[in-house]
Amino acid sequence: MNEVRIFTTPILDGIKITEYKGIVISRNVRAVNVIRDFFTSFRDIFGGRSVSYQDVMKAMQDDVIAEAKEEASRLGANAIVGFSLDYDNVGSKNKSLLMASAKGTAVVIE
Repeated sequence: MNEVRIFTTPILDGIKITEYKGIVISRNVRAVNVIRDFFTSFRDIFGGRSVSYQDVMKAMQDDVIAEAKEEASRLGANAIVGFSLDYDNVGSKNKSLLMASAKGTAVVIE
Protein backbone atom coordinates (compact mmCIF):
# COMPACT_ATOMS: atom_id res chain seq x y z
CA MET A 1 0.00 0.00 0.00
CA ASN A 2 1.12 3.54 -0.72
CA GLU A 3 2.09 5.98 2.00
CA VAL A 4 -0.82 7.13 4.16
CA ARG A 5 -1.41 10.84 3.62
CA ILE A 6 -2.53 13.07 6.50
CA PHE A 7 -4.88 16.04 6.20
CA THR A 8 -5.94 18.32 9.05
CA THR A 9 -9.19 19.23 7.31
CA PRO A 10 -12.22 16.89 7.32
CA ILE A 11 -13.17 17.76 3.73
CA LEU A 12 -10.69 17.57 0.86
CA ASP A 13 -11.21 20.03 -1.95
CA GLY A 14 -10.72 18.24 -5.26
CA ILE A 15 -10.01 14.84 -3.70
CA LYS A 16 -12.77 12.26 -3.52
CA ILE A 17 -13.18 10.19 -0.36
CA THR A 18 -14.51 6.81 -1.48
CA GLU A 19 -14.71 5.02 1.86
CA TYR A 20 -14.59 5.79 5.58
CA LYS A 21 -12.69 3.15 7.56
CA GLY A 22 -12.97 4.45 11.12
CA ILE A 23 -11.30 6.53 13.78
CA VAL A 24 -7.58 6.23 14.44
CA ILE A 25 -6.14 7.32 17.77
CA SER A 26 -2.56 7.13 18.94
CA ARG A 27 -0.94 8.20 22.19
CA ASN A 28 2.58 8.56 23.50
CA VAL A 29 3.42 9.25 27.14
CA ARG A 30 6.94 10.02 28.30
CA ALA A 31 8.45 10.68 31.68
CA VAL A 32 9.97 14.10 32.13
CA ASN A 33 13.69 14.08 32.89
CA VAL A 34 14.71 15.64 36.25
CA ILE A 35 17.81 17.29 34.76
CA ARG A 36 15.79 18.68 31.84
CA ASP A 37 13.27 20.08 34.35
CA PHE A 38 16.05 21.71 36.36
CA PHE A 39 17.46 23.61 33.39
CA THR A 40 13.98 24.43 32.08
CA SER A 41 13.18 26.12 35.40
CA PHE A 42 16.00 28.61 34.67
CA ARG A 43 14.49 29.31 31.25
CA ASP A 44 11.15 29.96 32.96
CA ILE A 45 12.81 32.70 35.00
CA PHE A 46 15.10 34.21 32.36
CA GLY A 47 13.16 33.37 29.21
CA GLY A 48 14.25 31.44 26.15
CA ARG A 49 13.40 28.25 24.34
CA SER A 50 13.78 24.81 25.83
CA VAL A 51 15.46 22.90 23.02
CA SER A 52 15.51 19.69 25.05
CA TYR A 53 11.71 19.78 25.51
CA GLN A 54 11.24 20.67 21.86
CA ASP A 55 13.31 17.62 20.93
CA VAL A 56 11.16 15.38 23.15
CA MET A 57 7.96 16.84 21.72
CA LYS A 58 9.22 16.38 18.13
CA ALA A 59 10.06 12.72 18.85
CA MET A 60 6.62 12.21 20.38
CA GLN A 61 4.99 13.90 17.40
CA ASP A 62 6.88 11.63 14.99
CA ASP A 63 5.85 8.56 17.01
CA VAL A 64 2.12 9.35 17.18
CA ILE A 65 1.99 10.26 13.49
CA ALA A 66 3.73 7.00 12.55
CA GLU A 67 1.37 5.00 14.80
CA ALA A 68 -1.71 6.74 13.32
CA LYS A 69 -0.47 5.96 9.80
CA GLU A 70 0.15 2.31 10.74
CA GLU A 71 -3.35 2.01 12.21
CA ALA A 72 -4.94 3.63 9.15
CA SER A 73 -3.01 1.30 6.86
CA ARG A 74 -4.09 -1.70 8.95
CA LEU A 75 -7.70 -0.59 8.44
CA GLY A 76 -7.14 -0.47 4.68
CA ALA A 77 -7.04 3.32 4.40
CA ASN A 78 -4.63 5.45 2.39
CA ALA A 79 -5.32 8.75 4.16
CA ILE A 80 -6.36 10.30 7.45
CA VAL A 81 -8.66 13.35 7.47
CA GLY A 82 -9.51 15.69 10.34
CA PHE A 83 -6.15 14.89 11.92
CA SER A 84 -5.26 16.69 15.13
CA LEU A 85 -2.33 16.43 17.51
CA ASP A 86 -2.44 17.59 21.13
CA TYR A 87 0.00 17.71 24.03
CA ASP A 88 -0.79 17.60 27.73
CA ASN A 89 0.86 17.14 31.11
CA VAL A 90 -0.19 14.05 33.01
CA GLY A 91 0.60 13.22 36.61
CA SER A 92 1.39 15.13 39.76
CA LYS A 93 3.65 18.14 40.16
CA ASN A 94 6.57 15.99 41.34
CA LYS A 95 6.14 13.20 38.79
CA SER A 96 5.20 14.86 35.56
CA LEU A 97 4.57 13.02 32.34
CA LEU A 98 4.18 14.55 28.91
CA MET A 99 1.51 13.06 26.65
CA ALA A 100 0.97 13.51 22.92
CA SER A 101 -2.25 12.23 21.42
CA ALA A 102 -3.43 12.26 17.83
CA LYS A 103 -6.74 11.39 16.23
CA GLY A 104 -8.39 11.46 12.85
CA THR A 105 -10.61 9.48 10.50
CA ALA A 106 -9.04 6.82 8.31
CA VAL A 107 -10.35 7.02 4.74
CA VAL A 108 -9.73 5.77 1.25
CA ILE A 109 -9.14 8.55 -1.29
CA GLU A 110 -8.79 8.39 -5.06
